[in-house]
Amino acid sequence: TSAALTLLGGSVAAVVVWKWLGKKMIQKKMEEARRTRDEGLKKMAKAVQQFREQVPSVQTDAILSLPLLGLTERLREGSLSPKNVLYTYLEKVSALEVNQQTNCLRHFITECEEQLQKIQQQKQKGLLYGIPISIKDHIGHKGHLSTCGLVQYLDTVMKEDSVLVKVLKRQGAIPFAMTNVPQSLFSYDCSNPIFGQTLNPFNHQKSPGGSSGGEGALIAAGGSILGIGSDIGGSIRLPSSFCGLCGLKPTAERLRWVLDQRGCAEGWTIVWHILLHHVSIWSCPTPVPCAMGPMARDVDSLALCMRALLCEEMFQLDPTVPPIPFNGEVYCSSTPLRVGYYDTDGYFPLPPCMRRAVKETRSALQAAGHQLVPFSPPRIPHVMTELFMKTFYADGGRAWLDVFTGNIVDPSLKAQVNTCKIPRVVKKLLALLLKPLQFLLLKLKDVIVIYTCSSVKEMWNHHHQIQAYRSEFITRWKELHLDVVLCPILGPAFTTGYPGKLLTAISSTMLYNVLNFPAGVVPVSTVTEADEEELKLYQGCCDDPWDRTLKQAVSGAVGMPVAVQCVALPWQEELCLRFMKEVETLSREK
Repeated sequence: TSAALTLLGGSVAAVVVWKWLGKKMIQKKMEEARRTRDEGLKKMAKAVQQFREQVPSVQTDAILSLPLLGLTERLREGSLSPKNVLYTYLEKVSALEVNQQTNCLRHFITECEEQLQKIQQQKQKGLLYGIPISIKDHIGHKGHLSTCGLVQYLDTVMKEDSVLVKVLKRQGAIPFAMTNVPQSLFSYDCSNPIFGQTLNPFNHQKSPGGSSGGEGALIAAGGSILGIGSDIGGSIRLPSSFCGLCGLKPTAERLRWVLDQRGCAEGWTIVWHILLHHVSIWSCPTPVPCAMGPMARDVDSLALCMRALLCEEMFQLDPTVPPIPFNGEVYCSSTPLRVGYYDTDGYFPLPPCMRRAVKETRSALQAAGHQLVPFSPPRIPHVMTELFMKTFYADGGRAWLDVFTGNIVDPSLKAQVNTCKIPRVVKKLLALLLKPLQFLLLKLKDVIVIYTCSSVKEMWNHHHQIQAYRSEFITRWKELHLDVVLCPILGPAFTTGYPGKLLTAISSTMLYNVLNFPAGVVPVSTVTEADEEELKLYQGCCDDPWDRTLKQAVSGAVGMPVAVQCVALPWQEELCLRFMKEVETLSREK
């Protein structure tokens, strides 16, 4: 007995020591990653200082105030040099008011100086000649990490540029920064244990949104003029809404990612972004695909970026991308539009200011000669629970849990991670017990307990249901002879920490990922004192804990951006952008 107790005690002690050593190793890796980032930022600051000593007369304010179209024109005609523009933006980023206050950068791309030299030697100037551009953390750039906020990827350096980066460089752009993301990318906050929490530049108590939150914060703070994000549930559109930017989620296949050097797909599989490191896109269907898209300060910038990306270089490097060049005629058209609209999807009622934005935009469009038609998206509770959630938690969350092996879980994700850890038998029991209460539990962020696929047959049936819903939605759209749809977007910016408490509040964006429709966000207003007063009366669906949590999340937002969402049918990005431009023009006139 004594020997057995001694053996047991020794085993327990060994396990404790092993776990302690594992945590120490994780902490060491994270500290090294932060140190590397800080050294890169110091190099950036030093390079800026040297440039300033050589060229003290650069008019930085004049350069920073130029919109993208004006900047490209000045660069192409030669009245501005790419070097002056690059170092002006580097100086802005390294200044206190951008990165040190928002923590939006994950890494400075030191090779930007090499790219600067390269474009100046090119015979032809691309559409983005000399434009400094920022990219989201997980977009592959040669010589840099693609971490997704996870410790296990701190040792994996990209051996080559992703196709998107190659095309951007060929068009003359200069990638200069990689931006922060939430851990595993499955959050619309922007925090991870390695690089910390990113903050909204307009209010440091607020989140910039996610998962492209670093992009949102950097562009909104003036540190970048154009960025590239990705979107599987709103990851481009939510940061655009929270930070007052324009952002476009295209039809996923319009800018599809391709194979990286590890033989894995830099795209989306059946679970979400992070599995691009593990599963080939060719091995299984993608019922809710990930989309890549641009983020900027105005719609013309998005259109220019899409025009630049949809080129022969893209079509040759990735033959899976349909060779459809950007249709400038559609974008520049002035034909009156037939616009469907709604200010609530009936699933998660949004704050009063977001509904006000839709109503005011509807009135402005009508006054401008467009035809407005009420539109009601069908069966949103079914979309959220049976289609969207079941896609991501088809296996009960096991694949997602795997990516946290050897990681410290960020506080914003702990509730979701702990829910996924509930044994399968318990989940089935809960599903049975909670079935009668399904309507009351629709907004429950831990809905993943219930909605899983138990067999391959059920999974294929689930894929069929998504296709059937897309057909149903398009049929309703066509019956009303709509060109586009105007609808709300979640906002204003949440206080940090709240997105993790309200996962299913993003039904307004998730819908168009399930449908795979192009959708964009345009800021049209700001939160007023009257909005804040009206928020006090907000009760949501039934004044339940989730409605009250939403009220807490968005309160104290006077002066923060308020946006609307613009949607078109698949492959009609140009029409979507044309509608966004119309909304932007009318809101600015107002």
